[in-house]
Amino acid sequence: MTEHTHIFNSDDIDNLEQRYRANLINCVSGFKSACLLGTTDGTTNNVAIISSVVHIGANPPLLGMIMRPHTVQRDSLENIKKSGKYTLNHVHSSWVDKAHQTSARYDKEESEFDAVGLTPWFSNNFSAPYVAQSHLKLGLTVEQHFTLCNKTEMVIGRVEELFVKGNTIADDGYIDIEALGSACISGLDSYHSTKRIAQYAYAKPNEILKQK
Repeated sequence: MTEHTHIFNSDDIDNLEQRYRANLINCVSGFKSACLLGTTDGTTNNVAIISSVVHIGANPPLLGMIMRPHTVQRDSLENIKKSGKYTLNHVHSSWVDKAHQTSARYDKEESEFDAVGLTPWFSNNFSAPYVAQSHLKLGLTVEQHFTLCNKTEMVIGRVEELFVKGNTIADDGYIDIEALGSACISGLDSYHSTKRIAQYAYAKPNEILKQK
């Protein structure tokens, strides 16, 4: 029996219903990290779910993230523009419901931390709030910020602080994300736990690939 394949050309995609297209295209990039973005305006602490964090470089340590077009009030982006500071916090698989609830449109004066039952935590040397319940937390300072072709905005941040729970860092610096219980996202609203398939040594031509 031949398995059915859905085929979409450019016109098909352009003519899809808006919500269907958003769900479809958000799925095709595969599994994405689930992070909570922590910011503050000095009075209200905000936290928002994002799935667009990407590695930019290790020296200096840079991470990028995509923010949606600034066509409506976006408190997190405004806070980042004003302070230049923000945190990224891994979502744990045991509280993905609370993380997803942060996507609701709360009033500017209402803290998502309070609304969903998460706890803001501040380190001694950083002004943006971390999520206390997160097992991996990063504090970042804006290194570069620019607008892309579709009016989304890319923020590139330099890692200034890193907190990793437990004995999850190997001698070579590898962090066992699965052991931390970090969740990932597919599409706009589906959350997943992970299971390692394999971990390999550095690949070289004409040598047998070895598992760690």
